Amino acid sequence: MRVHNLYTDANGESHFRDIEIEWVEETPGGKLSKRLPATGIIFRQVPPTYDLDWHPAPRRQYIINLDAGVQITASDGEARVIGAGEVILVEDVSGKGHLSKAINGKLRHCIFVPID
Repeated sequence: MRVHNLYTDANGESHFRDIEIEWVEETPGGKLSKRLPATGIIFRQVPPTYDLDWHPAPRRQYIINLDAGVQITASDGEARVIGAGEVILVEDVSGKGHLSKAINGKLRHCIFVPID
């Protein structure tokens, strides 16, 4: 299982990398990772016209897209579409940040899971 990760380097530039989830237990119901820290849950509805200019993430958090995707562009120029059902860990809380834009003209529902 892959989690997209958006982070900031020492020069304030944001970049993507992939995090592979490590399985630590296998049960009859499936594989499990270790328990990861979280401090809450926020539900969000994003309009299909969403197009946000450069901004850092407001906090370190996982974002889970439920029914539509978003295009995120790191300050190094790499753009990724984070689709429905995909997870991104945003950690670019300083520096230039990133661009975020709705795709396919769809309303998006997502879940934020803060980790700080």
